[in-house]
Amino acid sequence: MEQPFTKTKPKVLVAPLDWGLGHATRCIPIIWQLLQSGAKVILAAEGRTEVILREEFPQLPLLTLAGYDIRYGKSKVSMMGNMMAQIPKMLMAIQEEFNWLQKTVAVYGIDLVISDNRYGLYHTDVRSVFITHQLLIKTPFGSIGDKALQRMNYSFINSFDECWVPDTDDAINLAGDLSHPEKPPKIPVHYIGALSRFEFSRETGNKHLLVMLSGPEPQRSILEVKLLEQLKEYPKAVLFVRGLPGEMELPQAPMNIRIVNHLPTKELEVAIKEASMVIGRCGYSTVMDLMQLQKRSILIPTPGQTEQEYLAAHLTAQQLAFCLMQDEFSLTNALQSAEAFPYNLQAMHSKYLLKEAIDNLLLHVNK
Repeated sequence: MEQPFTKTKPKVLVAPLDWGLGHATRCIPIIWQLLQSGAKVILAAEGRTEVILREEFPQLPLLTLAGYDIRYGKSKVSMMGNMMAQIPKMLMAIQEEFNWLQKTVAVYGIDLVISDNRYGLYHTDVRSVFITHQLLIKTPFGSIGDKALQRMNYSFINSFDECWVPDTDDAINLAGDLSHPEKPPKIPVHYIGALSRFEFSRETGNKHLLVMLSGPEPQRSILEVKLLEQLKEYPKAVLFVRGLPGEMELPQAPMNIRIVNHLPTKELEVAIKEASMVIGRCGYSTVMDLMQLQKRSILIPTPGQTEQEYLAAHLTAQQLAFCLMQDEFSLTNALQSAEAFPYNLQAMHSKYLLKEAIDNLLLHVNK
């Protein structure tokens, strides 16, 4: 049902980053709320991000927008050098998406822009929102490195009109210092609650062990090979979701392991609810989905990705997830330790925060 204040149906462009699938999946509840609040939504993406959005919203127009195409290093040691070498490519992509947006706003009559971690998608004449859970980006270089990167981060974020943080502004939160830095950006910051495409549930299951992979290559494939090798000795049922929408080929595995490249939202929600335990990356969108379903998990941060390594320590300390480093991961030991881990899962009831942020955003069009 449309909101009573909606005099016109504003056109809202929603564009998630292509850095793994999490940016796309956490935009799903935002898009649904926009539609319920009476907005017309136009999507922008390419590649696997496009596959996810087309699957969820086949009725919505989707424009082709090139991603950043970031690849990780093969080891923790090579990660930082690899990322630094790709900075020029990232800066070029940011400038190209900025130019793209100026043309797109004029051609399609865009009224509002919501950018999930795409730094170039702001416009001087159209209200633009930047979504991130990393107001503080952790580096391997301590507080000096963190603050230097934060200044660079804010130089982009402050070009937007407001910043939405998918977390709660409470003592119990999911992202810790990442989303609650000492120094905020200059623009207004709104905490819109943990975002998940799933409905809140405390259901428990014991049908299978669920593996959910995600994230950029080559680390996604490295973890896949490691887990499949160790799962050969696991006697019970396993559902292995590779996180590769649009792919066709599947690796071979024992009969007790069902491997799929991708599951649509509803099927994945059921699979998580039916799982005895979930093994996956310590990506923030994965964390939000697991908290929404109150599911016990074993999470493995991507080697060298300081955000996920920080999240792993934060979530373990809050007893929200049991986390292990990839190089020390042993399936047998991990499952035994997880069974003894004192999970203290917290319900993240914050849907009203997202609705409030969107309703306030849409009011700007009608002023």
